[in-house]
Amino acid sequence: MGTLIDFILHIDSHLVTIVQTFGNWSYVILFGIIFIETGAIILPFLPGDSLLFAAAAMAASSVYHLNIWIFVVGFLIACVAGDSLNFHISKHLGHAASQNAFLSKYINEKRMHEAEELFDRTGDIIITLARFMPIIRTFIPFVAGGSTMTYKRFLPYNLLGCAAWVALCCGAGYWFGNFPFVKAHFSVIIIAIIVVSLIPIVFTGIRSTIKGKKKSAPEED
Repeated sequence: MGTLIDFILHIDSHLVTIVQTFGNWSYVILFGIIFIETGAIILPFLPGDSLLFAAAAMAASSVYHLNIWIFVVGFLIACVAGDSLNFHISKHLGHAASQNAFLSKYINEKRMHEAEELFDRTGDIIITLARFMPIIRTFIPFVAGGSTMTYKRFLPYNLLGCAAWVALCCGAGYWFGNFPFVKAHFSVIIIAIIVVSLIPIVFTGIRSTIKGKKKSAPEED
């Protein structure tokens, strides 16, 4: 876990190492990370927003010889494919997936419950919005797949969310990632990105807690 936290907080230096070590294979490696974040279900804690921001910032620099458009297209395909795999796993395995001896060790029931509440409260649009919510974005496709929703109905919302997410994160990294202030405080910027992206999850958790307390409170005569 310590290694993962270090990778997230110092993702810029780790990406430099990856690019210098693997060259063009770096595109494939980063594609895999974004794909697995939602596609594998069991790895929702992998970096997403910060990785896109840092990769785009590197692509904006002539030092690394990286193509921003390969990143944009690759990341878009990765997140759409990851969400789609997640959806189909749930569609075919259903509730049995969360009861599986292996998967149950990693599928967080609390997060699943939060995702289900969000889905019930907001409707289909949460598929789009969840792409901007770390961890929750891994569970929303799973919830959608386990419902009566068809993939044909799921896909447009998924495409919209992934396109907006990639455009925003890569655009911000490409245009602002190499500003002297941002480069000098990159770790702080990454923490800020993580904190901002977690706000909806915290808000949802607080709201669920308050709602649960109200339900459990004894009624007055």
